[in-house]
Amino acid sequence: MTWLVPLPVIMPLLGAATTLLMFRRPRVQRAISVSVLTATLVVSTFLLVLSADGPLVVAVGGWPVPLGIVLVADQLAALMLVVSAAVTLCVLLYSIGQGGADGDEEHPLSVYHPTYLILTAGVTNAFLSGDLFNLYVGFEILLAASYVLITLGGTENRIRAGTTYVVVSLLSSVIFLAAIGLIYSATGTLNMAQLVGRLDALPDGVRMVLQGMLLLAFGIKAAIFPLSAWLPDSYPTAPAPVTAVFAGLLTKVGVYAIIRTETLLFPGGRVADLLMVAALSTMLVGILGAVAQSDLKRLLSFTLVSHIGYLLFGVGLASRAGIAAAVFYTLHHIVVQTTLFLVAGLIERRGGSTALDRLGGLARTAPVLAILFFLPALNLAGIPPFSGFLGKLGLIRAGADDGAVLPWLLVGGSALTSLLTLYALARVWNLAFWRSPATPDAAPLRSPRLMVTPTAALVVAGVMITLVAGPLYSLTDTVAEDLLARTPYVEAVLP
Repeated sequence: MTWLVPLPVIMPLLGAATTLLMFRRPRVQRAISVSVLTATLVVSTFLLVLSADGPLVVAVGGWPVPLGIVLVADQLAALMLVVSAAVTLCVLLYSIGQGGADGDEEHPLSVYHPTYLILTAGVTNAFLSGDLFNLYVGFEILLAASYVLITLGGTENRIRAGTTYVVVSLLSSVIFLAAIGLIYSATGTLNMAQLVGRLDALPDGVRMVLQGMLLLAFGIKAAIFPLSAWLPDSYPTAPAPVTAVFAGLLTKVGVYAIIRTETLLFPGGRVADLLMVAALSTMLVGILGAVAQSDLKRLLSFTLVSHIGYLLFGVGLASRAGIAAAVFYTLHHIVVQTTLFLVAGLIERRGGSTALDRLGGLARTAPVLAILFFLPALNLAGIPPFSGFLGKLGLIRAGADDGAVLPWLLVGGSALTSLLTLYALARVWNLAFWRSPATPDAAPLRSPRLMVTPTAALVVAGVMITLVAGPLYSLTDTVAEDLLARTPYVEAVLP
């Protein structure tokens, strides 16, 4: 069944080419996009089931390993594929509903669907890449598509934000490419399974330089402090569906790259303390920024930065419990953060603005919208028994078990960040939903069912993560064990 492995990359690329040819037929474009992402979700689910027996490996084009491109679907990659496919499908449906409600159904931007599918292909290629250069290609594919999506509409604010995003992304890409060149010069290969032995044989100083360059490149992409200043200014200006998929997936691809390289290529390195300091700084600076915001989208952008710190916390611990909790929290955060940005789009339609001082009374005038915000907000804040609480509890226990000073500082920082997240979201609830209605900036717009239903589906998915937390946590524990062992991955690629 290894022939299934390339399909999550091939199907979106073929779908993008087809929708581009159908630029004069928007209904056909929509049908193709929905069909392709549905098929990607089905295939990703099959890969998750099949990868339980070991990583699935495909040498693209039949080239012998490690000469050609290798795609590897282990359980970590398959988990990320399933969650990303579900999220991209829901966001696509939301955007179709929004286009129909805004009168763009018959005359949409013809480039939107091809670009969205190319973005999906870049994300899936990054998750499946078995060598560093193909990982770089995956990043560049999704970044090229994101440059188009973030500037849709061509408004002044979007062009300005897009320019910042492009410059920062190009900087991280240049650093990543330089690191790839140095790694190839030092080892003679870019295949990650083959790099396991060759990097271990390098002098410690050389390994530190290579590891640091990769972390710097991935840290910019993952928006880790102090490399995160670009995100709150870039994401809020884009349309709601674009902001949602960016918030849910793009930073997580950077986190995935950090998890993969730190466990497979640089296990037990000297940068663990640096990662934990960066995690603590990201948590606190991000959430303090969120507390100071008066606009919902900017507030959510800062919470996005803040909660990247939780993921880095688990990676920095470099223990089985820490990695398992980080993977679990990554899956939770993709779903919940995407949901909140979609809800922000619905709030903007209903209230005419995302400025908190111009909103009010939504709990009375839009009770369904209130529920759609309330549940993922509690989940993000880590209120028991939601999955956000379970993921944070796993990270805190892993830090306490480590027993060193830095992990204990992160335990305290995690608890403080969770409380401040609850405060920030409670403030949104009080101003936008609970207080007396404010005078809207514009006439309220009706939210069509095709916008509400995908949002509700993601709310339910966030609750379902809580209901299946036991089996899912067991799965992430197995993923962590395989990542730290490294042997299953290496033997599957280089039998």
